[in-house]
Amino acid sequence: MISKVTTILLIVSLFSLNAQTLKGKVIDTKTKEPLEAVSVYFDNTTIGTTTNANGEFSIDYTDVVQSTLVISFLGYDKYFITDYRSKDNSVIELKEAVAQLDEVVINADDGMPRAEKLRWFRKEFLGNSEYGKSCKILNEKDLKFRYDKPSRLLMAWSDVPVVIKNKSLLYEVSFDIVDFEIVIGNWKAQSVIYTGTSFYKDLNTKKKKKVERNREKAYKGSVQHFMRSLYSKQLNEEGYVFGVKGFVVKPYDYFLISEANDQGIKTISLKRRLDIFYKDVIESTIQTIDNQQFVIDKYGNYAPIPQVLFGGYLGSQRLGDALPLDYALEN
Repeated sequence: MISKVTTILLIVSLFSLNAQTLKGKVIDTKTKEPLEAVSVYFDNTTIGTTTNANGEFSIDYTDVVQSTLVISFLGYDKYFITDYRSKDNSVIELKEAVAQLDEVVINADDGMPRAEKLRWFRKEFLGNSEYGKSCKILNEKDLKFRYDKPSRLLMAWSDVPVVIKNKSLLYEVSFDIVDFEIVIGNWKAQSVIYTGTSFYKDLNTKKKKKVERNREKAYKGSVQHFMRSLYSKQLNEEGYVFGVKGFVVKPYDYFLISEANDQGIKTISLKRRLDIFYKDVIESTIQTIDNQQFVIDKYGNYAPIPQVLFGGYLGSQRLGDALPLDYALEN
């Protein structure tokens, strides 16, 4: 099974190596009144803040931050900014969200009990690894489901972010679902797609060594680790071995990597599907749709994410295995 599991992530250009501060103000688009306690965060990172009583916010970032800035407030449509490096003191107007009458869908008898839907959701959203199993969804009551029996398609959504506590990695993750779909066949997931934005709160304030070891273990051999190694051409040094039809091959005979452009972005072409082995134990595959190119930066950010398909171990990774994009790059 090949899974497409993504968060919303857009690579933007690098303009400075120094820390920068982005300031702005959030108001209601109709009343022009400031909105307090609006969440402002960089997608899939630990970097975030909220607006004050005047609707104002201030958030610091460096070139490590390459993801979209998300402005989110209950009852309003989310707002995304990708070109924040060229903005400052912007006034952001949020529109009230249009109420959706989905109670009929929620309460409909679609052939699958809610308890069974939750079981599928937990397994395919959090994952079945030791880290996935250590996760707990703190607001399951907010989840809504719909099951289409003819197509065996299970969909999930929520009006508020899904809040997950990862006990092994000690993160609290707020995940705002955009899409979540599972196609179920023969009592297993045939395909899994979920997209959304996420904010990580670091709960390891006491810097416990066990938690740091768990995070390092989760990182090694992950998609994030693989992409950073690919960018730096350190795949062999980091322990990756590649194969085609049972024969070991040289990775750079198949990965064509351009020189970095002025913004530090490289373009990657993959000639064909490759088998990936990490430390001779973990098996995965990688391929691209229609042999299309993708771009990558030195922090492991890549786009378009749906263009790159992972199978095996890398394809089975879920939110419970994930680390924020700024992991190990805080300095």
